[in-house]
Amino acid sequence: MHIKSFRVQNFRRLKNVRVDLDKETTIFVGANNSGKTSATHVFQRFLDPKVRFQIYDFTADCWDKFNRFDPTTSSAETDLPKIYFDLWFEVDDDNVHRVLDLLPGLDWNGEPVGVRMVYEPRNPSSLVANYHGARKEWNLSEEKSEATYKPWPQNLTDYLRKRLTNEYETNYYVLDARQCDADLVPNPGYEPFHLGSNSSGAGAIVSALIKVDFLNAQRHLTDSESHGRAEDLSRRLSKYYQRNLQKFEADLGALSAIADSESALNEHFAQAFESILKSIEHLGYPGTTNPSLMVRASFNVQNVLSTSARVHYALPSIHGTPFSESSPILPDQYNGLGFKNLIYMAIEILDFHHAWEDVEGQRPPVHLIMIEEPEAHLHAQLQQVFIRKVFELLPGAKPGFHTQLVVTTHSSHILYERSFQPIRYFCRDKVTDSLHYSDVKNLSVFYHKEEEATRDFLQQYLKLTHCDLFFADAAVLVEGNVERLLLPLIIERNFPDLQKCHLTILEVGGAFAHKFQELLDFLEITTLVITDLDSVKPPQDKNAEKEDSERGKACRTTESAAVTSNEALKHWFPKFPLIDELLNLPDSEKVVKGDGDHDRNIRIAYQTRRPARWGADVSELAGRTLEEAFALENLAWTQEQSRKTLGLSIPASGGLTLQALHEAIFTRVRNLDKTRFALGLIAEQDNTWKAPKYILDGLGWLCDQLLPSPAASVMPVPSPEPGGDE
Repeated sequence: MHIKSFRVQNFRRLKNVRVDLDKETTIFVGANNSGKTSATHVFQRFLDPKVRFQIYDFTADCWDKFNRFDPTTSSAETDLPKIYFDLWFEVDDDNVHRVLDLLPGLDWNGEPVGVRMVYEPRNPSSLVANYHGARKEWNLSEEKSEATYKPWPQNLTDYLRKRLTNEYETNYYVLDARQCDADLVPNPGYEPFHLGSNSSGAGAIVSALIKVDFLNAQRHLTDSESHGRAEDLSRRLSKYYQRNLQKFEADLGALSAIADSESALNEHFAQAFESILKSIEHLGYPGTTNPSLMVRASFNVQNVLSTSARVHYALPSIHGTPFSESSPILPDQYNGLGFKNLIYMAIEILDFHHAWEDVEGQRPPVHLIMIEEPEAHLHAQLQQVFIRKVFELLPGAKPGFHTQLVVTTHSSHILYERSFQPIRYFCRDKVTDSLHYSDVKNLSVFYHKEEEATRDFLQQYLKLTHCDLFFADAAVLVEGNVERLLLPLIIERNFPDLQKCHLTILEVGGAFAHKFQELLDFLEITTLVITDLDSVKPPQDKNAEKEDSERGKACRTTESAAVTSNEALKHWFPKFPLIDELLNLPDSEKVVKGDGDHDRNIRIAYQTRRPARWGADVSELAGRTLEEAFALENLAWTQEQSRKTLGLSIPASGGLTLQALHEAIFTRVRNLDKTRFALGLIAEQDNTWKAPKYILDGLGWLCDQLLPSPAASVMPVPSPEPGGDE
């Protein structure tokens, strides 16, 4: 038995999303403030009785509904906002008896079993009456209506800030998958069967099925000690003992007794922690030459009242002999923070598992462990080891019981170890510009519908580049190394506001950029593709048109009937193979339409005609590549003798016509050391050069997409929980 999926409505950024869970490990990824933490906190709100809802847990538009609610024209029963949480289970034969209360009928035939949890008013009419009663307790006169102090409550939202838990409660309903569509959304008119509320004990039905544990980010093996008044008595006595330690150091009887206790406890700890320490070895650390973990008694005089054991590290012998009791040891604070954090998480996960196994009474068949940002304090290699081995830490599952892991992360190194299938991508919804909503993409859907060759290429590319595509606000796909090196400099000089955004720059080449289209469309990531015209001479034989366009002889863009050999341009603009047609294409037609409702998120930028001036000659010219376009945009600047190191200056260029100079530059670029050109330009002290116009046009479009207009009005969003990545 395991969780198949869950759906959330009206919770923080999650207006209405479905999240499918992998049977073992699911990875939540996405940019900051995309809703990953909201998707984990919803489990806390509904399944942990110690955690209470707050008004801030409702989506932003619910606040407006609360304040606009009018009992004279609206129904308190149906119009007051509610938070919905649908949980769907796949149930095996061993656990059918556990879900009898959730089965929709005797004719159930193995469909997913669902339970709906709704955070809704206990008594809608009573809520409205209580609110009006609170309002009547104060009544500002007209002359005081402009006073700075405004008594509580100003509106229904203000009232629920203090009274939410009194007025709202969680109710539980049985969902019938046969009364839902393919996305497990209940059909119109279907009324789920009401099980009861929290106060009636209906929550115990869900608690008997699932146990949820949370491993928060940035936790350490040894926390710093508190220095406040909350210190317990034993710690205070221990500090007193330390201050007077010299008085008791001569008491050989006490020291002997403590030594005997340490020896006995060391034997006990060796047996008690043997299984845990062996499980940790699955992480690949300690190795043959690294420190080995030991738990030893620390039962000395000064800390006997505060602690009885600490983790120590046994150092490897110089002669390579095995670790033993006589090996040199170091206290835990002498090891690296990354390894310490890794060990902490491993032990915490094992502790969660053992606590689940030791549940008194009937043990829940599903154990869900939420791990938040395990990359905190872990370097790249440890991040990969963790996600690769974390499931192997757990003992083998007994029949009828199952553990699922959910990992939220910003680490491309963790994604390196996984294919597309377990990834759930959280993105900001682009449809509702005035509200902050999120959508969730199940990449296993993309994996199964995409062609195998393209899918394998994308997975291999992401592994080789440790790509941070899934955490970016936008992606920029560039032709080659020169664009990748120069783009940050061009952005800094011309569009500094774009530096506020997280852009990922991917060097994909003109032959492969189009292979990313399906993935980019699926993820709905705003994307700028910067590529080259790559003009070649037209084919002489129509039968060999395709072959010649791919490997034809390069020519200037002014060549009559020249065509493009760029695979990306041929893919995105199949109706315009001629260079002249591409040059005449308006910018509005360079935004590619994708599939589905969310389209026009990819903009193609390639060389355009620009006025080129040389002496008295002026002509509209377009470069074939970035280097040629740069030279034409900065003819006088590049031909100065001091710019010779860039590689674009032509000998005796002063005596050449514009056409002859263009021809010479075209020939020079064909043999140019492009990386040296880019590095030379970066090191150039004179910053009067201009970036090619087609790149500036593309970045301008990107700026318009990512940066909101100052005049745009945005509804305020509830403040996130402290430390939460909403």
